[in-house]
Amino acid sequence: MLKKYWKKIGMIILIFACVFNIMSKLVNKLSLNKELIYSAEYMYEEDEKEESQENQK
Repeated sequence: MLKKYWKKIGMIILIFACVFNIMSKLVNKLSLNKELIYSAEYMYEEDEKEESQENQK
């Protein structure tokens, strides 16, 4: 019986894995506002590092 339905079973497993992956990414996704804040903080910190390195020279 498994020999006859292995393609259908494989497709069901593949679809389930894809749906599970998409749902987990949507649940754990950061909001756009938080992403923008984290990006701005990172850029500010990098700019400060560059300025401090230039001042040390």
